[in-house]
Amino acid sequence: MKAIILKDFGGVENLVNSEVPIPDISDNEVLIKVKAFSINPVDIKTRLGRGVASRLKEHPPMILGWDFSGIISDTGRSVKSFKSDDEVFGLINFPEPGKTYAEYLVAAESELALKPSNISHEEAAAAPLAALTAWQILKDKAAIYPGSNILIHSAAGGVGHYAVQMGRHLGAYVIGTASDVNMDFILSLGASEHLDYKKQRFEEVLKDIDFVLDTIGGDYIDRSLKVLGPGGKLISIPSGASEHVREKAQAVGMTGESFSVRPNGKNMKELAELLELGIVKSFVSKIYGFNEIQAAHQQIESGKTKGKIVVSLH
Repeated sequence: MKAIILKDFGGVENLVNSEVPIPDISDNEVLIKVKAFSINPVDIKTRLGRGVASRLKEHPPMILGWDFSGIISDTGRSVKSFKSDDEVFGLINFPEPGKTYAEYLVAAESELALKPSNISHEEAAAAPLAALTAWQILKDKAAIYPGSNILIHSAAGGVGHYAVQMGRHLGAYVIGTASDVNMDFILSLGASEHLDYKKQRFEEVLKDIDFVLDTIGGDYIDRSLKVLGPGGKLISIPSGASEHVREKAQAVGMTGESFSVRPNGKNMKELAELLELGIVKSFVSKIYGFNEIQAAHQQIESGKTKGKIVVSLH
């Protein structure tokens, strides 16, 4: 089968098309013919030798990728929930290698959901890692309730654009930071308010925020803590060690932590329902071909991607 191999950590020139054997499945796994996969910031960090690079190196050949949509080609003898020809999508094996940059992949039954029939493979592939990150944070970690004031940084990005929609669905008043060019986009997603981070320092105009979702890190952690009201909480995705965020929050009498998504079949089924009902939609700004993987990585690396980008195999 065709696969995109990472020859070594570094630039996009290290991503090369190769031929590798179709992987074998165990009793509780399925073999999936990939129709589309998405690219996330963690893919870029890992390619550069950061992210989860150490885990990838332990499982050669090094094949990136964690979320996808495809069709089941074969099932292990213990698999009960799915059958051949089922269309499925999921986030697999994260943070261990998922190896989705390939024509076929192996996935655990417990990490999949049926793809909604009313969305494309590209829309489905865009969602798992980013949308599950947003859903697990907002639903399980943030204790969002109707009327909550929540602030979402980089609201037009991958995680951000799902979080805006989910926050609205949960009844929150959603404020999103994004450039002025993306104002109409995030308002169309359901944000109640937009802040242009280039023109306004959000900590100077906001206060009494119940929850902040930080997708940027760095000084955004300290700045975000300033806008929290009593009992407020900050969750940061890219900031590394949990104690780093927790200690900063505790120092100012607030609650904070970092977060990393984990595969979860139950959450995938919840996400499938949100997508099927149109409560949440994937915004795919561009679809690349399998042979355009280097350009796709460069787009994500630019830091200016609106919504998600996807690589299509059909």
